[in-house]
Amino acid sequence: MPRAIIATILSAALLGCEAASTAAPADQAGAGATPSAATFDSSKAWEHLRQMVLLGPRPAGSEALRQTRAYITRQLAAAGLTIEEQPFVAQTPNGPINMVNLIARLPGKRTDRILLTGHYDTKLFKEFAFVGASDGASSAAMLIELARVLKNRPREYTYEFVWFDGEEAVCLGWDDCGRPGAPDNTYGSRYYVDAARKANALTSVKAMILLDMVGAKDLKLLKDVGMSANWLIDLFWSTARKMGHAATFVDQNYPIGGDDHEPFFNAGIPSLDLIDLDHYAAQWHTKDDDLAHVSARSLQIVGDVVLAALPDVEKRLAAQK
Repeated sequence: MPRAIIATILSAALLGCEAASTAAPADQAGAGATPSAATFDSSKAWEHLRQMVLLGPRPAGSEALRQTRAYITRQLAAAGLTIEEQPFVAQTPNGPINMVNLIARLPGKRTDRILLTGHYDTKLFKEFAFVGASDGASSAAMLIELARVLKNRPREYTYEFVWFDGEEAVCLGWDDCGRPGAPDNTYGSRYYVDAARKANALTSVKAMILLDMVGAKDLKLLKDVGMSANWLIDLFWSTARKMGHAATFVDQNYPIGGDDHEPFFNAGIPSLDLIDLDHYAAQWHTKDDDLAHVSARSLQIVGDVVLAALPDVEKRLAAQK
């Protein structure tokens, strides 16, 4: 997770969070969603999240993360979609680590792309088992379900889903092994941007939407005014407000640095980071980021807002031509 706001998080980590059942309660299930209705079904997203958590810690380069890739690939194949692997070797403070980004595309009328992204690895810890229910599993699970829903919807733009590897630092600490110009995190997103630039394909990316830590109970998404495009913030928060989700998409600024949207922001691509880092501070990078502290209802809210906002994202991009 982003290192630029560690001090804020540590001070907030004294706040507690009431535990709950590890199963998805009835009031957390998707609101009558069915495959034929092509609406976001949080019960499906919850099951994806649960299956990933059951694999245990999933740091970059681990066997558990390989199993996670296999799981994501199987779920996309079941939905009639193909996963492309983007392998690379990350030079980390712990030595070279083989990493793999996963990419799935839904072609639109235009080849210009809107990216829906998240990471699927978890932070490496040795003193406890970090299963990353919100921090890793929530975003990875959301992307699977969003791809299923969007597959049969009309699209002006090509949608590309990217599961980034190596978002998390491989060092146990944050400041003990970082190197100038080569941060110990965001390996997958930095590689993606570099590879796209070398292939002269970066200019076709018109917007990047990042999902990160969107599973918390009593989810509170604050506005990332540091590296997220103002027009994307305004569009998503306005959509959420119209849908009655102002309590989740909170009208409060909270700049985020060091997340997977940063390489895209630095490349001049309009980006948006949807993340609950402030209110999830007590569970962030602890053993308590588990099934008891996440909610299928939160996945449903975010999924509904993303799907409702995307047509307006397309209209805004088309109007810029």
